[in-house]
Amino acid sequence: MRIHHIGYLVRNMEKAMDTFVSAGYTVKKNAVYDNYREVDIAFLERDGYTIELVCPKTATSVVADLVKRYKNSPYHICYISDDFQKDVENLIGGGYRLIDEPTPAPALDGKKVCFLMNPFVGMIELLDGR
Repeated sequence: MRIHHIGYLVRNMEKAMDTFVSAGYTVKKNAVYDNYREVDIAFLERDGYTIELVCPKTATSVVADLVKRYKNSPYHICYISDDFQKDVENLIGGGYRLIDEPTPAPALDGKKVCFLMNPFVGMIELLDGR
């Protein structure tokens, strides 16, 4: 597994994108709506680092409560996996809890992702790199 991106919760996609661009980031992918998660997602990059902006679009979005609590904030690290099922099993065996089933992510070209939580390090996302 290797780091793919850092996920940021944002309350306003346009203002967040403008702010990151003014800090030297380039837009890698404009906002894409993820119907399953009810969020807009955009990717920006700088110096080889990718950030994902995640903005809830509805009160029932999977991150609606998180953005209320944390406001604009980084909230997960995404790892890309060359052996997705094995890495999920290893993470669960290492104390992570699967918090959603693997599903396609429209902003990541439909590749499968899942989120896992660990009480000592927080949330991570796992992206199927195949």
